Amino acid sequence: MRNYPAPITDRKIRFAIVGCGRIAKNHIAALQTHSERAEIVAVCDTDPAALRAAAEQTGAEAYDSLRGLLAKSNADVVVLTTPSGLHPEQAIEVAAHGRHVMTEKPMATRWHDGVRMVKACDDANVRLFVVKQNRRNATLQLLKRAVEAQRFGHIYMVNINVFWTRPQDYYDSAAWRGTWEFDGGAFMNQASHYVDLLDWLIGPIESLQAYTGTLARNIEVEDTGVISVKWRSGALGSMNVTMLTYPKNLEGSITIIGEKGTVRVGGVAVNEIQHWDFSEPHPDDEKVKDASYETTSVYGFGHPLYYDNVIKVMRGEAEPETDGREGLKSLEVLIAAYLSARDGKRIALPLDY
Repeated sequence: MRNYPAPITDRKIRFAIVGCGRIAKNHIAALQTHSERAEIVAVCDTDPAALRAAAEQTGAEAYDSLRGLLAKSNADVVVLTTPSGLHPEQAIEVAAHGRHVMTEKPMATRWHDGVRMVKACDDANVRLFVVKQNRRNATLQLLKRAVEAQRFGHIYMVNINVFWTRPQDYYDSAAWRGTWEFDGGAFMNQASHYVDLLDWLIGPIESLQAYTGTLARNIEVEDTGVISVKWRSGALGSMNVTMLTYPKNLEGSITIIGEKGTVRVGGVAVNEIQHWDFSEPHPDDEKVKDASYETTSVYGFGHPLYYDNVIKVMRGEAEPETDGREGLKSLEVLIAAYLSARDGKRIALPLDY
C-alpha cells in the first residue's frame, strides 16, 4: 500500500492543464462541470495564442513553461494534454515536484517510457492517472457488465472497427503529428481507446499479429492497419483501423459473438447499441435503448465521468479506475502490434522486459 498524501476534503482539488490544443478543450469543459469540487488554477502552452485563449476561458494563471508552472503554481494534479511523445519526461518532472500526474492517451509512445512513468510516480508517492474516458460511456458500461456477468458464456469472436478519416491537412496542422517520436500512428493515437477495449473487455491477450500501412498520407506512421488477436481464453478476433475513410468518419464499433449472446455496439464512436441478444434475460436489457446516444464527436461524453473518479480519488472516496499500471496494459498491446508489423511475426504477451 503506497503512502499517498492525505485526501483533500477541506477545499477544491486544484488542476493545471499543460497543453492547450485540441483535446484540452474537453478537459476544460469537463472540469467546469465539477466546479463545486475542482478548479483550474493554471494553464500552460508554448503557443502564445493557445495559452491566451485557455487563460481567458478558465481565468487560470498562464505559464509558457512546465518548469515555471511547477515552481509557482499550487496545483494538486497536473494534466498532460501535450503531444504523446512528451508525456514521459513531463510526467517524471511533475512527479519529482510532488504533484499528481494525469496524462492523456497514449501515456507514452515507447514501452520503456511508460514503465519509467509508473516508477517515477511510485518513487514520488504520487498518483498517475491515464485518461480512458471511453470506458465511462453508457454503451460500454453495459457491455462491460454483460461480460463480467458471463452472459456471453464462452466468447468465440471479437471484432473492432475504427473507420475514420484524417485528411492530410490534419497531419500538416502541427509538426509533431504523424511522427513516431511524438505521435504514433492510427493505432496509437486515433484508435488508442479501441485498443484499450481488447484487454479491458475481453481479458488478457495470448498473442497477436499485425500489418500496418501508410497508404495515402504523407506521414512517418501508419494510416491503416489490422491486428489478429488470440486471447488466453481461446477467443479469436481482429481489429481493423483506417484514417482514410471517404468522405468522413464512418464507424467505431465492437462486435462480440459468444456461446449465449451476440452484441454489436456501433455508430461513429461506439455510441449506439445496434444488436443485443442473449439467451437469458437480465434487468440490463431494459437499459439498452437509453444507453445509445447521438454524437458528432469521436471523443464521446466520458471526460466529465472520468474526472469524477479522479476527484473522488483525491478526496479519499474512491480508487482510481485507470492508473498507470492499467494504462500500461493498452500500451503493451500497441507496442506488440508495432513490433509484429515491423518484424512480420506473431508476438506473444506479456512482452519480455
